[in-house]
Amino acid sequence: MAREKILIVEDDADIVEMIDYNLKKEGYRTVSVLNGEDAIPLAKRERPDLVILDLLLPGIDGLEVCRTLKEKEMTAQIPIIILTAKSQETDKIVGLELGADDYITKPFSPRELIARMKAVLRRSKTPFLKKRIEIGNLIIDSLKYKVIAFKKEVSLTPTEFRLLEFMAQNSGVVLSRDKILDVVFGYDSDIYDRTIDTHMKSLRKKLGKVRGYIETIRGVGYRFKEI
Repeated sequence: MAREKILIVEDDADIVEMIDYNLKKEGYRTVSVLNGEDAIPLAKRERPDLVILDLLLPGIDGLEVCRTLKEKEMTAQIPIIILTAKSQETDKIVGLELGADDYITKPFSPRELIARMKAVLRRSKTPFLKKRIEIGNLIIDSLKYKVIAFKKEVSLTPTEFRLLEFMAQNSGVVLSRDKILDVVFGYDSDIYDRTIDTHMKSLRKKLGKVRGYIETIRGVGYRFKEI
């Protein structure tokens, strides 16, 4: 039985070949493209389960591809893992703020990439048990995949939605970064904490008037206020 379809967007043909070979060996279906211009229409046509997206692309760069895919209703829910160089710290953060679900730094091993992919795919398809949460002026509806703050819908990425949902379900409980990484991101605690902090910053910004529901517990993690 065929597994998930992965779109590889990378201008280095050798890296594409390496990723393609290892993903197919794991049973994934793959499609690939060498530039940003072709990536967007291909994503709309193929509707992949996940996109592996290099940031340094000719023509339209990876950040613009990420922004466009997340703005379009047809592709907004497709998880994205961005590929970065160590020198691209700022672009890495911007990519996460635009809605990318994770990043991996070059050079990387196929084993690491596949582990990251599995975690992203798992959390994108596994909803939490509670279907509707109402706290103060905030409503989180998991069945409709909607967040309403002060009667206005808030547009969140899949990762931001799960992060908010998990914290709200544990209202009043201090959640360590390790716990958030394990449950929401699906990783062990050795990945970079900036992943959480960047998603949290973006989430608070989008929540507007209810951003204060999320508290930072210095040196520990985060807590969702009991209202």
